[in-house]
Amino acid sequence: MRGRIVLIAGNSNRPLALQVCSHLGIESCEALVGRFSDGEVRVEIGENVRGKDAYVLQSTCPPVNENLMELLVIMDALKRASARRINCVVPYYGYGRQDQKDKPRVALTAKMVADLLVVAGASRVITIDLHADQIQGFFNIPVDHLYGTEVLLSDLKERLQGNEVIVAPDAGGVERARTFAERLGAYLAILDYRRAEAGPYAQIVGDVRGRRVVILDDMVDTGQTLIRAAEGAVAAGAASVEACAVHALLSGDAVERIESSALQSLTVTDTVPRDEKAARCEKIRTVSVASMLAEVIRRVHYEESVSSLFTRT
Repeated sequence: MRGRIVLIAGNSNRPLALQVCSHLGIESCEALVGRFSDGEVRVEIGENVRGKDAYVLQSTCPPVNENLMELLVIMDALKRASARRINCVVPYYGYGRQDQKDKPRVALTAKMVADLLVVAGASRVITIDLHADQIQGFFNIPVDHLYGTEVLLSDLKERLQGNEVIVAPDAGGVERARTFAERLGAYLAILDYRRAEAGPYAQIVGDVRGRRVVILDDMVDTGQTLIRAAEGAVAAGAASVEACAVHALLSGDAVERIESSALQSLTVTDTVPRDEKAARCEKIRTVSVASMLAEVIRRVHYEESVSSLFTRT
């Protein structure tokens, strides 16, 4: 593939980009991605990309606005340098939680970001575990929606004990947890959480007594959702409680909350880089999506099927 494609890394997740390049057997494209003294994003492509397939790897994770603007400016530089195709590899798609107009006078930012990427010159978007599948419909270009849960599934299969129960921490995650449980041959349970006058109510629907509970979610931000589910599982008699999440935002004091919670471990992927505080937390484990992204990029470049990579058996 050397010489036929270029992969440019933004500043949001360079370690992941370098791992992807290593799997592909290519070098990261030489590029200056920095700032002017007033904070404006400055991008200068350092090699010829004319007629090449360009892949820009950039998670729009915190600082979200900085990383999003950086992605757009890199794409514009590639477009003006006559790249043949510009493929956005966005492991974590920021603003994805605002995907529906559920209240009057609210923004639909998931759609707005999709429009920005297309206008900036994207030919294709490759992303992992969108907050809602419907976001794919906001684009009028191809979107390869990958499943980071595949990486979590492979990791958990190596540590199976035979008494697992997969718990969905909310109603929106039931389908994800059901598929995960079916492929592991495990039981499924759901956290029923609601706010009542007497105080918050949290109860596990399903039998977890004496079992190993694994809570599955697409992302962990403040950690409150996972911690509620863990407390509910412990109250229901679970033997142990772990959690898996694809995107580890871990904002605010999330790491401290997880450290002091009933969770024995939290397994995440590297779609979002861990900061020093998260790296020091012994409860947080990381598995990489680099090989999956590299294989998808290879298949896209050679116009092979991507969906067959995720055929669920």
